[in-house]
Amino acid sequence: MATPSKVRSGSTFENARRITTALSTLRHFFIILVVSATSLVYVLRPAFATPDKTPTLPPHVAELRDAILSAARTGRIEELKTVFDMNGGAPEFGIALGDDPIKALKGYSEDGEGREILAGLIETLEMAPATIPFGNDLENNLVYVWPYLAVRPLDTLTPAEDVDLYRLASVPKATEMHEKKRWTWWRLLIGADGTWLLFKRGE
Repeated sequence: MATPSKVRSGSTFENARRITTALSTLRHFFIILVVSATSLVYVLRPAFATPDKTPTLPPHVAELRDAILSAARTGRIEELKTVFDMNGGAPEFGIALGDDPIKALKGYSEDGEGREILAGLIETLEMAPATIPFGNDLENNLVYVWPYLAVRPLDTLTPAEDVDLYRLASVPKATEMHEKKRWTWWRLLIGADGTWLLFKRGE
């Protein structure tokens, strides 16, 4: 797989590290914000994706998204190593990765080869994202959240959005999320500077 080039300034890289550190420190707080529609509406005011208004991805974000999809579509989770190197490290997966993230992800995947995770990456990134503001850097304060449903109140979905929900989750899982009125399935976060921050199931 071809490795996309990425050049970051020192300030941009430092901002990425700062966001990653903040997310790690405030992990439970941030998870609540991401999956709680009420909190997001009144605290973060996310920009929801709609059929006629999908957030335009900055070059670094689009580049990383394409790299993740290219790796996932090979069917070999080892290809994510290139993306991790490009990213400066593995994102938060909600599990202990140890010294060998690929081995850990294989063990975490139901099929034992990581293909469940690759399928989740593809399905998630093929949806439109939403954006939420995070941090004080006016130029790089957005976090892009896939799928946009992760920040939507699931009891107010349109019929078209409901179809997207069933594209991503089984009927039992979609029904469970409808009842809870919040997203509890795969979600992926990329910072505005192109740093892959997180990919995990909701809680």
